[in-house]
Amino acid sequence: MTTGTFRPAPGAAPLPRQILAQATMEARLLLRNGEQLLLAIVIPLIVLVGAVQAADRFGLSFDDPTVDVLTPGVLALAVMSTAFTSLAIATGFERRYGVLKRLGTAPLSRSALLAGKVAALLVVEVLQLGVLSVAGVVLGWSPDVAVLGLMAAVVLGTAAFAALGLLLAGTLRAEATLAAANLVYLLLLAGGAVVLPASAYGGLGDVVQWLPSGALGEAMRAACDGDLPVVELAVLAGWAVVGGAAAGRWFRWE
Repeated sequence: MTTGTFRPAPGAAPLPRQILAQATMEARLLLRNGEQLLLAIVIPLIVLVGAVQAADRFGLSFDDPTVDVLTPGVLALAVMSTAFTSLAIATGFERRYGVLKRLGTAPLSRSALLAGKVAALLVVEVLQLGVLSVAGVVLGWSPDVAVLGLMAAVVLGTAAFAALGLLLAGTLRAEATLAAANLVYLLLLAGGAVVLPASAYGGLGDVVQWLPSGALGEAMRAACDGDLPVVELAVLAGWAVVGGAAAGRWFRWE
């Protein structure tokens, strides 16, 4: 080849660069969506303040102070609402309007798409957890945080719920995804041991703690109490692996 001659070298970028590019784009889109970002913060904040203030009226009593029990649960709720509900709905309509079809023509694999979306979600969740933690401290929360356990719970919880959200969005129509994501969110909020500890559900607590919501809620409560929730983290990892494999297998771009 003579000096100065251009020789094109087409080909896909390395997988880490694909994931970084996708994560950067997804994070920008999420942060620009002011309404969705506001709801992602305001709804858990309302749940936190309302639950702490009204716990006595509903006869909720715990061995530890109420705010110390409920605040980690609301942090888990914030992760679930962003990583599952918001992601499923947004991806469902991206699929409906052909956005994902265009991404499918690029050398972007389903695994890279999932990893990029998870990384972008973590950016939003840092903002959510920061605001909710400050609100909890104002309400009297005094955690003894196991930082490693908390970080692992957030990352694995995000991965598990994002995988399930993408599985939902990649197999159902957008309208069905909207209805199903909201229904599942409400069911897990009410009976999934995410805000309230599994012990509050009596005998059912032995079952719901194996759900991703129960595992995340219990992991967040344990981590905020200074413990490393090994079993709960393993459950979340299992959901992340199974959900990710299923999303990679059955996710449809259009």
